[in-house]
Amino acid sequence: MKNFGSKLVFTFVFFICAFNILNAQSYKINLYSAYTLDDDVNAVTDGNNYYSGTVVGGYQWGLGFEYIVKPTYGLELAYFRQDADVDISYSTNYTVNNNIKNESTFGTGLNWIFLGGNKYLPVPGSIVQPYGGLMLGMAIFSSDDKQINDTVKYTGQSTTNFAWAGRVGANFMFSPNVGLKLQAQVMSAVQSFGGGLYAGTGGLGAGVDTESSMYQFGFGGALVIQFGGSSTKVRKR
Repeated sequence: MKNFGSKLVFTFVFFICAFNILNAQSYKINLYSAYTLDDDVNAVTDGNNYYSGTVVGGYQWGLGFEYIVKPTYGLELAYFRQDADVDISYSTNYTVNNNIKNESTFGTGLNWIFLGGNKYLPVPGSIVQPYGGLMLGMAIFSSDDKQINDTVKYTGQSTTNFAWAGRVGANFMFSPNVGLKLQAQVMSAVQSFGGGLYAGTGGLGAGVDTESSMYQFGFGGALVIQFGGSSTKVRKR
């Protein structure tokens, strides 16, 4: 998974070039930058073990390709990446003994891939374009950290989960082709920890069935580069 981000960026660039040749419609390239907040996760596994932890907030970058279906609606394919620490406290046989047995921190790569729509509310005569959007896709979490105890050596795991996201914000189009996006967002991976990545005395593993989900809130924006004309046209009288 180390080269996953670079491969996806290359795929985006290839897709954009091909689309530009085949279609002269308006589209945007969104270069995202954001800061995410800490997110607490906890669960009881089917082995009656308990863990609680925190996905530490930090910097997140991303890349989006948005096709402008009409001036008030866009369809976007987006990728987001964050390298985060996950602080975990782990306890075995939760119903009998609630004492913490192990505490660890794992470096984790969070990869989000979404396809979704953006609904714009153009303001006539203004450079401001308020919008809201929903996205569906998948989250790919991976860790290359090696955790060693008396009996187990951990060599890395990854997991893929269903994910969704929502956001609200506004574009500020300073010219027909360049603008700035400001937004607040939430990304959620269903059963991302426990159902995907989990912590134990041997490190971070995969495949335990639980009810835990992840909700990651963030604030940021993007540099908007638009091709094929303005997405909001002011009629001349």
